Amino acid sequence: MSSRAATRSRTTRLLAPPKPGRRGAWAYALRTTNPPPGRDPRTLDPVTKWLVATRAAVLPMTLFAGLVAGLLAVRAEGFSWPLYLLALLGIVLAHTCNNIMNDLSDTDAGLDTDGYPRALYAPHPILSGMLRRRSLGLAVIGLNLADLVIMVVLALQRGWPVVVFAVTGLVLSIAYTSPPLRLKKRGLGELDVLVTWGPLMIAGTYFSAVGSLPWQVWVASVPYGLLCTSVLMGKHIDKIPYDAPTGTRTLPVVLGDARARGATIALLVAFYATTGLAVAVGALPWPVLLVALALPLLRTVSRALRSPRPDEPPPGFPVWPLWFAAIMFVHVRRAGGLLVLGLALAAVFEVGLPLGLRG
Repeated sequence: MSSRAATRSRTTRLLAPPKPGRRGAWAYALRTTNPPPGRDPRTLDPVTKWLVATRAAVLPMTLFAGLVAGLLAVRAEGFSWPLYLLALLGIVLAHTCNNIMNDLSDTDAGLDTDGYPRALYAPHPILSGMLRRRSLGLAVIGLNLADLVIMVVLALQRGWPVVVFAVTGLVLSIAYTSPPLRLKKRGLGELDVLVTWGPLMIAGTYFSAVGSLPWQVWVASVPYGLLCTSVLMGKHIDKIPYDAPTGTRTLPVVLGDARARGATIALLVAFYATTGLAVAVGALPWPVLLVALALPLLRTVSRALRSPRPDEPPPGFPVWPLWFAAIMFVHVRRAGGLLVLGLALAAVFEVGLPLGLRG
């Protein structure tokens, strides 16, 4: 099987037709960020509307970050299940809010239009008429208020570092698309994601759950941050023809298509290399070396990045014109899942746990 055929096979596994009924629509939205084919976004049931509008399909990236933190923390002295679950809820709500704020900011700035990828790979919550701008604004306020309450509760229990993590996350979330910084437009959005999904989420959740922060956690957070950054690189490679003319200088626009693909392969390789290094220095338990089982998929993904992008999507492909982003997301699910599984085995059987993470 050719690399393109293998890639098509792996990405189209997510494309099973939706089952009938509302639950089928919810499951399809969670899998593809889209409503079932042929459905008018304006007539969707409220749950499906919000699953699509918040891009709930990508929230597992944050859930995995929280699971990495929790499995590193669960055997540490001072671990609290209630505080951990509260912190996990906080980062998922923050990611949800970030997705909505990005759409609001890019629409206000004139970047999101009917011909821009955001409105092509899924219904744009505003441009499609699915939701009113006021509804999205109220959702942002509500989500931020919920995270504020969570921050206060955690800070009262764990101290001022919780506030630092929370405020830094909010600032980076706003700065990603909003003026005056607009990090995405200045080639810094990828660094934003690396910091947010790596050290910020994992270290912040760990601290909230335990009340201390050994150096091992900082090191352990790097591999997963690299993994998430590869998804954004893939998405921004897909969007080069749209971003370059508008002056949106994402890192792939700055690097150019060929070098951006090479940099993405380097990020993927770095995930495996830093995982091994973290095990070697005692920051991650040795069972996480299960991520090596994703190396065959890495080979397929790397070949896809070296191959021409298809001229048209496979039949039923729901997120076109995104292509490399979908491939990167499949890899994140596989490699991230194996990372979490390795951490779970280490926590359950108490094997290979770094000294600084033991109770």
